[in-house]
Amino acid sequence: MIIDVKKNILIVGLGLIGGSYAEALKRYGFRVTAITRSRKSIDYALKKGLIDEGAAEVDPRLVSEADIVVFALYPHVFVEWIENNQRLFKPGALITDVTGVKGSVVYKVQDILRPDCEFIAAHPMAGREVYGVENATSRIFHGANYIVTPTAKNTPEAIETCRELGLLLGFANICELSPEEHDEMIGFVSQLTHCIAVSLMTCNDAENIEQFTGDSFRDLTRIAKINDLMWSELFMSNKKALLDQMNLFLKQFCKLRDMIESGDVDGMREMMRYSSERREKFDIRR
Repeated sequence: MIIDVKKNILIVGLGLIGGSYAEALKRYGFRVTAITRSRKSIDYALKKGLIDEGAAEVDPRLVSEADIVVFALYPHVFVEWIENNQRLFKPGALITDVTGVKGSVVYKVQDILRPDCEFIAAHPMAGREVYGVENATSRIFHGANYIVTPTAKNTPEAIETCRELGLLLGFANICELSPEEHDEMIGFVSQLTHCIAVSLMTCNDAENIEQFTGDSFRDLTRIAKINDLMWSELFMSNKKALLDQMNLFLKQFCKLRDMIESGDVDGMREMMRYSSERREKFDIRR
């Protein structure tokens, strides 16, 4: 194992993902500390044994003791935190994140970061429709995907450490994409799906629909229970890539609509067969 369990790991932002990181890493014997705005979250994490120590404000000692710092913050808050507090990092500290967009964050952080520290970005493709450290569980990582997004400024050692972190957390598949490739793909597999779920939940004002729905509607709209503050920022931070994916979806949706309107059953069935073939690959991976 590359990452020595004697290393101190600081998590900044102790919500669902940050808390789940803490739970997983504590099992290996790492000293895990946390900084988050809510004293209640710190107290909960201490009581449950998710962290060894924590603070509800920036604590210079906790920051300076950390060998690895994991940021689980909104993109703009993450950048501001680095700008205002990076002087507190110990020389050689490795910084990583869980941010859902990369192009608007990675290069900015790497440009402003001290040369004796290194930022290697990552995106755990896991989550739930609930929030807060009280809902944290490392089980959300099991069987999930973990994306590392290195740049030319990253060392092989940092990339390998970030990959190993993903393994320790329990992710089943770890891959590498450039920040640009990441944002294009995330615009499709994550942000577009949230747009579809929100649109589906708001396109029909029929009352009491919860009394009539089956599993298909519930499954399609699970992620419509959404953190509007976070997701609106993610959408705007990845605006071009998301709009490109929305346009591709609209093209296919209109194509299917036109087939139904014109009675093109053969065309519909061909599209459905192709859809089924692609979807089966997800079941094989799991």
